[in-house]
Amino acid sequence: MRATRRGLLAAALALPAIARAQGPARVVVLGGGFGGASAARRLRQIAPEVAVTLIERSATYHACPFSNAVIAGLRDMAAQEFTYGALAADGVKVIAQAATHIDATARRVILADGGTVQYDRLILSPGIELRFKDIAGYSDVAAGVMPHAWKAGPQTLLLRDRLAAVPDGGTVVMSVPGNPYRCPPGPYERASLIAHYLKTHKPRAKLIVLDAKDAFSKQRLFQAAWKSLYPNLEWVGLSGGGKVVEVDAGSGTVKTEFASYKADLANIIPPQRAGAIALVSDVADRTGWCPIDPVSFESRLQPGIHVIGDAAIAGGMPKSAFAANAQAKVCAQAVADLLAGRTPGEPRLINTCYSIVAPDYGISVAGVYRPANGVLTDIEGAGGTSPLDAPPETRAEEARYAESWFRTITTEAFG
Repeated sequence: MRATRRGLLAAALALPAIARAQGPARVVVLGGGFGGASAARRLRQIAPEVAVTLIERSATYHACPFSNAVIAGLRDMAAQEFTYGALAADGVKVIAQAATHIDATARRVILADGGTVQYDRLILSPGIELRFKDIAGYSDVAAGVMPHAWKAGPQTLLLRDRLAAVPDGGTVVMSVPGNPYRCPPGPYERASLIAHYLKTHKPRAKLIVLDAKDAFSKQRLFQAAWKSLYPNLEWVGLSGGGKVVEVDAGSGTVKTEFASYKADLANIIPPQRAGAIALVSDVADRTGWCPIDPVSFESRLQPGIHVIGDAAIAGGMPKSAFAANAQAKVCAQAVADLLAGRTPGEPRLINTCYSIVAPDYGISVAGVYRPANGVLTDIEGAGGTSPLDAPPETRAEEARYAESWFRTITTEAFG
């Protein structure tokens, strides 16, 4: 009888916290962007018996996709704003507060007001942190003069307003970081739409793009469009001295390793890493990003925590809104399976990324990914890009597809 009791006790201790807890399983989703909001909604749909809590400091989410159109005066900021009412109506408990730390041992999240939220599993979607110190002279204060606008919201509007103030005949300078960073083609879409704005409103102004790499997403498509549409756009790659190493916000100077540029407006996009809470909670490694299991998205550093979206090391899968949404669905299913004692199945994930080069000119890239050798890997031949020689009608159609995609993904994530 004693042996049986010991066996039962050992078995009980080996079970996850959910089996020992009273009441429903508790899943906390930390971060309310495309990844977090999508994960919370999907989990409620497939596992309504699970108690889902979303922790997000902001009551309004500002979407980065299409924010470049706001900068170029082609879109109103209100079209980028989303709230969490639909998630609450779906049964997600929404806590509008910042989280300061995750105690992975005790399985709890510490909030800014000192309160705590217990979890059985946590889905972490913290987005990015900007590495200001990687560029000498750049800081949060300097970003008030040289906006990054790489987190949508007030910075987007600041860059829009400063672009409108550039004199005709002036110079706009953009800096683009090395890989990895949020939305690989995003800087080149921004360069295109800034060039469109200048061509339309300040035809004697020019744009210089200083890039810390020589190759980038959809490069041939972008450069063919620039050659045709924007002769005043100059791109300088790494081998040509394009890596920005220092800025002076007071004088408007942008310095590379080989040259200095005087800008009427400088848009500085610094290097990035996972959101701060991932670092302070030991979910990120020395790269600044979060290693994960490619099947369940569970952290390789902290059991019980799953990481999705921009913060995750997702192998060949890029850091994009579409990728975060796709990862959220896979992760939600994996969490539901694990809570129910099932083994998650091997996923297939899709990413499609649209870029707007001009109001009626869209291009895209798509990929399909599967776990292989411990990472997410491209399935060869399953993706592709827009044709290089597509006619104007096709480009216009892709621009319409991009709008439809945005409506679909925001409805899916936010309702």
